[in-house]
Amino acid sequence: MQGCKKRTLRGTGAVKERLILATLFVLAGRVWGADRVPEELRLGYFPNITHAQALYGRATGEFEKRIGVRINWIAFNAGPTAIESVFGNAVDATFVGPSPAINGYIKSKGGKFVIVAGSASGGAGLVVRKDSGIRSERDFAGKTIATPQLGNTQDVAARVWFAEKGYRLRERGGNLSLISLSNPDQLTMFKKKQIDGAWTVEPWMARLELEGGGEVFLEEKSLWPDGKYVTTHLIVNKAYLANHRETMRKLIAALVEVTERINSDKTTATSILNGQLKKETGKALKDEVIQKAMTRVEFTWDPMCASLKQSAEASRRIGLIRKAPALGGIYALDLLNDVLKEKNLPLVEGLTP
Repeated sequence: MQGCKKRTLRGTGAVKERLILATLFVLAGRVWGADRVPEELRLGYFPNITHAQALYGRATGEFEKRIGVRINWIAFNAGPTAIESVFGNAVDATFVGPSPAINGYIKSKGGKFVIVAGSASGGAGLVVRKDSGIRSERDFAGKTIATPQLGNTQDVAARVWFAEKGYRLRERGGNLSLISLSNPDQLTMFKKKQIDGAWTVEPWMARLELEGGGEVFLEEKSLWPDGKYVTTHLIVNKAYLANHRETMRKLIAALVEVTERINSDKTTATSILNGQLKKETGKALKDEVIQKAMTRVEFTWDPMCASLKQSAEASRRIGLIRKAPALGGIYALDLLNDVLKEKNLPLVEGLTP
């Protein structure tokens, strides 16, 4: 009997030991998992000048060198498609504009991704055909204007601006047409006089102007205080960020370093960017096109949070968003500020209440 009791006690002790060890392994896995090195980073971007850091990073391999992880680069034409890829877990992080980020954040109730850094400001606007008859904001009745994709940042900006000028779209009984066209198709139809203008981003603004014979009717920066507003920022899947914080920190550090390189030597950067665009599109931009495009874009890691909030409020005013969204949790800027602090650079601020 005593022997049975003794064996029972030993068995109980062994079970307890196994439970303790299992618990320790689980807890350790949670801690180690936050910094474990992934096999790859699936990173989205657009082949536009407003995504210059991604183009530069892909061309030079600087991102891979900095983070020590292979990058699977995934190109998109516009933001809504990029956001859907985040929802479908097809990408881990992506460069994207503010409007799709706002809509995606609302759709996921803040559960899918966060913004971790800025990338670009400016470089967007409305270009019209010189023979379109458009000379003032009163001349858009009966006209057809293209945007890259329904719900993308430029599409929302166009809808807000035209609504504020008193226009109604044809589908709502008005006399102005907004159509979705990829950037290459915009240029083709612009040249064929099948559209009157396009609200788009660089380098397509410059291409419509210089190759399509158009003229810039409006640069979007003229609508913002001091011309400052976010065009592109970097968002990250929350689950990926939770499991790979050190990888993301290194990516953000690489973003800051590449931004500094672009800003310190625009001539070299322009050559690198044009070479990468040639690889991706099959044709380099003309020198005058890319040089003009580069002058319209400010490359920055600052996400310019205040402009995101204003964009959301403008979307609500014209009915694109039913109610003012709670965006307080959309930013996770701690890693960016850690990098900036190490480099003795000014820190950035999130949204104010």
